[in-house]
Amino acid sequence: MEYDIKDLNLADKGKLRIEWAGKFMPVLGNIKKEFEEKKPLEGVKISACLHVTSETANLMETLKLGGAQVALTASNPLSTQDDAAAALVKHYEIPVFAIKGEDNKTYYEHLNQVLDFKPQVTMDDGADLVSTIHSKRKDLMKEIIGGTEETTTGVIRLKSMASEKVLNYPIIAVNDAKTKHLFDNRYGTGQSTIDGILRATNVLLAGLTFVVAGYGWCGRGVAMRARGSGSNVIICEVEPLKALEAVMDGFRVMSLNLAAEIGDIFVTVTGDKNVLSSEHFSRMKEGAIIANSGHFNVEIDIPALEKLAEEKRKVRDFVEEYTLKNGKKVFLLAQGRLLNLSAAEGHPAMVMDMSFANQALSALYLYRNGDKLQKQVYAVPEEIDEGIAIKKLKTMGIMIDKLTAEQEKYLSDWKEGT
Repeated sequence: MEYDIKDLNLADKGKLRIEWAGKFMPVLGNIKKEFEEKKPLEGVKISACLHVTSETANLMETLKLGGAQVALTASNPLSTQDDAAAALVKHYEIPVFAIKGEDNKTYYEHLNQVLDFKPQVTMDDGADLVSTIHSKRKDLMKEIIGGTEETTTGVIRLKSMASEKVLNYPIIAVNDAKTKHLFDNRYGTGQSTIDGILRATNVLLAGLTFVVAGYGWCGRGVAMRARGSGSNVIICEVEPLKALEAVMDGFRVMSLNLAAEIGDIFVTVTGDKNVLSSEHFSRMKEGAIIANSGHFNVEIDIPALEKLAEEKRKVRDFVEEYTLKNGKKVFLLAQGRLLNLSAAEGHPAMVMDMSFANQALSALYLYRNGDKLQKQVYAVPEEIDEGIAIKKLKTMGIMIDKLTAEQEKYLSDWKEGT
């Protein structure tokens, strides 16, 4: 079996972490048992470009037990948990091509190695597999039934491809499932981003001015958790409705130029590029901390920061100190890459349970229905989304009410009024 990982000797430690994560993923666990019994993905080749973590390992095991042939690579150079990668290779016999800290050249070599498996289904976290197939590996398209995408950034890229009519196979936007973005993006990103900041810096958040760029579901989560830690939170937005919502949620809202002068910590979660740029770096006060929890590191204009700096040094793991020409020092976390997975462990397993349940069931849906779908980006079927919510509630021991026949009729009838 081909693979490229850091150290196979880490496998036993990784297996324990995978098993620990699995204890908190009961919905995926139920799907795993069903897949193992029925083998609904028998013989299907799946190439996945996802964060290589203990939670992802549970998804890979589920797909394999369902009969699929799976190969995995990392969707970010700094997000790999090397022990989880080793365990997947040694204990689960799944080919993995991922090393934490790999350079850009190695990243794309690994991406091409999972594509060498000639997949029928692709799983993406940022759309790098799809874009590589469409630009450099077009020979693979004839075998592909469809793919899934798990990030806001990736869905934006894929919808752009679809609108330009260059997307050559159907994609299910797992990110847009309610049981994904309303929970994973908000609660997962919120908690894990704060975790990443604390592990990297060990700062006290209480009393600091915490600037969040972007008030989508990820931004909401980060802002919520920062406020819960005692920070004074400022939201920066470009969309009027989101800015207004942030105001109504009790946050201060202002332009980044103004926020740059008073912020202590800055976190970008927009999905766009150059959100923090040279004009902002120059305005920042001494000791400002800069981080990104968006999928790609382009949200922070790092080349501009390099140009403004007279000196750069690593002062802690995942912390680089930039001494600017104006004499002030600013600190960049995790090279501007996805902070929550670079400096911490990413989303808790309890929330990834729903996200990866969506992945597994969406892959099965594509396998069964891909030939009927157009070359477009589709939402996760509602029955899958709602079914996962029902299963999650059940695993939490929560029962909810049901509408009576009279209530259902009332909601569907226009005749009855006061």
